[in-house]
Amino acid sequence: MPRSDDSAEGERPSLFRRRSRSLALAAVVVVAAVVGVSLALTGGDSEGGSESESEVADVVAHPDQSPPRELIAAGQVALSAYYTTKLVQQPGGDAVNGREWSLYDAAAKRYEKTDWAWLDVAPGMKTAAVLEGDLPAGRIGLLNLSTGKVERWIKVDKGVGGVQFSPDGERLVATAYDDNPDGLFRDAPVRMDGADGGEGKEMPGPKQSRTGFYVIDVDSGRARFSERPAKKDSLAAMVGTGRQDFSWSLDGKLLWEQRLDQPGRNYYDVNGGLKPLPQQKTDQIFPPVVASPDGELVTGGFAGGEDGEIVSAVLDAKTGKRSGVVPGQQLLAWADDTHLIAWRCDPGQCRPGKGEFRNQLILVGLDSDEVTPLSGFRKAEMDYAGRWTPVFTRR
Repeated sequence: MPRSDDSAEGERPSLFRRRSRSLALAAVVVVAAVVGVSLALTGGDSEGGSESESEVADVVAHPDQSPPRELIAAGQVALSAYYTTKLVQQPGGDAVNGREWSLYDAAAKRYEKTDWAWLDVAPGMKTAAVLEGDLPAGRIGLLNLSTGKVERWIKVDKGVGGVQFSPDGERLVATAYDDNPDGLFRDAPVRMDGADGGEGKEMPGPKQSRTGFYVIDVDSGRARFSERPAKKDSLAAMVGTGRQDFSWSLDGKLLWEQRLDQPGRNYYDVNGGLKPLPQQKTDQIFPPVVASPDGELVTGGFAGGEDGEIVSAVLDAKTGKRSGVVPGQQLLAWADDTHLIAWRCDPGQCRPGKGEFRNQLILVGLDSDEVTPLSGFRKAEMDYAGRWTPVFTRR
């Protein structure tokens, strides 16, 4: 997730331009600025709470809230958490570009800021896996979202910097690191180009310190470690982070990592064995594809053309061929088999290099151009401190 997940000076990238370089560089664009959205509504920093209606079941929308204060949900998914990133200087010239998380509190019926360094919410939104303190952490907490208390800690011998629930919520993959994956270190400098294109200066850079991953059974806490160190690759500096977390495949049978040397992924079994799978076209989409609940369709990339149309592709899961397009520049989650949650910018204002970073969550359908605003707008600045990134979970 990266990102983020989540900046170099100079020309800001346009989300309308597809880079032909590696997905590592594409990650910079997405992590720095997930597509802007705005519709013909009032901006998202005003007070109050109005809800919007849609044909999708159980839609809860707050188009006047950014970041959201109250629940946002549609169909089978809800915004379980969101995060912002903040660069914190460390002694000796190091820094950490860490995440500040807000988690939905069902009892309070609102999003609350947390002190967790990392978290992931299990399907059903009853439990969250959390990491505390300075990463990498030596234990993983299982947080009861009804009580707000950690019910159990799972200790690990090797520090972990990220965790993710499997699609069925029964297992965790926890990626292990020797150093903070979000750290920027003085002894791993990167050179930034000068504003005029001349020689720049050295800045603290990321370290590729990943050692492998744990697959953990949630019920028993039993953990199996597989050694999978990060490949030393200069492209990590382009991504701007040492975070190279493992993620679950759509069916939960395999794990994958984003490649840094070229577009695509490497797949592994749960014991760490490399799986020589044929590369799928959908593997080259960043952010990663999200499958519809019935498994027949997956989210594709931006599909707008020179006419300025702001649409994204929906693909056949088996063939990778385009099944259609829907409004929006980035598709994030499926509300049901025919509706998605997306970022979109205002067709009347959004242009390459202008207005594209003003974001709003919307609900869109496969068979209609109608959109339902779900959140308020993020500011039209790519790198302001309050820029929030949503996390969706099956509820």
